[in-house]
Amino acid sequence: MNRAHERAAAVKLMAFDVDGVLTDGTIWYSADGDAFKGFSTLDGHGLKMLQMAGIEVAIISGRRSRALELRCENLGITRLHQGVEDKRGALQQLLDELNLTRDQAGYIGDDIVDLPILSACGFSATTGDGHPLMRGRVDYVSTRAGGRGAAREVCEFILEAQGKLTPLLERWLGESA
Repeated sequence: MNRAHERAAAVKLMAFDVDGVLTDGTIWYSADGDAFKGFSTLDGHGLKMLQMAGIEVAIISGRRSRALELRCENLGITRLHQGVEDKRGALQQLLDELNLTRDQAGYIGDDIVDLPILSACGFSATTGDGHPLMRGRVDYVSTRAGGRGAAREVCEFILEAQGKLTPLLERWLGESA
């Protein structure tokens, strides 16, 4: 088992950045100033699978977005932290609240502003199209881009490392899994 697998196997809380991870990083503005973001259903199902496997899911984002609130509501994610300047501090609050250690936490971010929180986690990941400086500083680099399946890939990596992926897939695939 490699280091990334070992670290993913310990995850009990997985937190996600939004812009560039759960979205492709594009923010559309209407003439009235309303912001629009697109979320992948593929990624959303990955977050649901983590929840089904008993892994806590949190969102820690530097921006505020009504679209994100609605997406979290849709996915049943209650641990939503928006407009966060100190993501590492927000993670520590979650760990204290859940009585978990840093080794039991994971985070996926796509840009250098995420490095402080990534270094505070047992398992760290970035998207395939994340900033190049991220690659050598995380445990796992997805093959998929942000908003295009990267979060799902990371969710399945964690589930596989914990031996929970196949049982979850059997729910939909039956005996063919």
